[in-house]
Amino acid sequence: MATRWGICSAGKISHDFTVALRTLPAGEHQVVAVAARDLIHAQAFAAKHGIPRAYGSYEELAQDTEIDVVYVGTIHPHHLGVGRIFMNAHKNVLIEKPLGMNAGEVSELISTAKKNKVFMMEALWTRFFPVSVEIRQRLARGEVGEVQLVRADLGAPLTHIPRLAERELGGGAVLDLGVYCLQFVFMVFNGEKPESVYATGSCLDTGVDGTLVIVLKFSGKRMAVCTCSITMMLTNDAVIVGSKGTIKVPDHMWCPTALEVNGVISKHPLPEPSMPLNFINSTGLRYEAQEVRQCLLQGFKECPVMSWSDSSLLAEVMDEARRAVT
Repeated sequence: MATRWGICSAGKISHDFTVALRTLPAGEHQVVAVAARDLIHAQAFAAKHGIPRAYGSYEELAQDTEIDVVYVGTIHPHHLGVGRIFMNAHKNVLIEKPLGMNAGEVSELISTAKKNKVFMMEALWTRFFPVSVEIRQRLARGEVGEVQLVRADLGAPLTHIPRLAERELGGGAVLDLGVYCLQFVFMVFNGEKPESVYATGSCLDTGVDGTLVIVLKFSGKRMAVCTCSITMMLTNDAVIVGSKGTIKVPDHMWCPTALEVNGVISKHPLPEPSMPLNFINSTGLRYEAQEVRQCLLQGFKECPVMSWSDSSLLAEVMDEARRAVT
């Protein structure tokens, strides 16, 4: 039986997620309903994507009994409130990153999931790409020895986008871009909490963080350095330095399709979309959707690849980094 999806929000990322679902077998994934803050936008989205039902409020979507899981594609500040609407209606949810605006909101969402005994996962799509799966496998086999240093950079001039530059819209480099760098580090170090976190950077006139450098120290003198920026173009790559070799994600580290291990490159191309996308490599959203389906089939309430503790640690470190500069 197919996993029946509801789409919350008719924005750009929800469009791309719905297109990505179309690259998967119809017998496994179906979009059956969409909701927006007004019915006209929901109906337009439904017509564009051939979705049977459209709702003009999130509460109506929450009451739809023919939905297995809801994809929450709203902007950051709405994740907590909207997530609670669906989970309190006993709906499973996949909530876009960052899961919450801070560690307190993440904790509240986890508590709500536990109380209602529903599945909840932060939609950090990077962790489910074939490249990320290969990285975890190679590290587990010890192909580059003991990890000594991880570096991850992600940045582009994006201050012209209100959602990224305005505080009330959840703006800032860390929440939107740094989250990818930090999750990469924690994936490599298997969710280990760092011994120390040091951050420095600069803010925009709006008060949100514009550029940050975050240095994390782990046990055994292992280090990680993350740089994120919404004011400048960075290399947008990642490197894992081990005692016996090096793993590189050469570009697009937040949606990777290639990997270089000790000089040897492997590629993982994505399927072509059925209609234009808003963001690069967005058909890669299919991988997190596949993970959600497998978790639901196995009766999991928490994803083992992107666990609640993973989301909690990520939020705590982002809070600490932002406090250093804002």
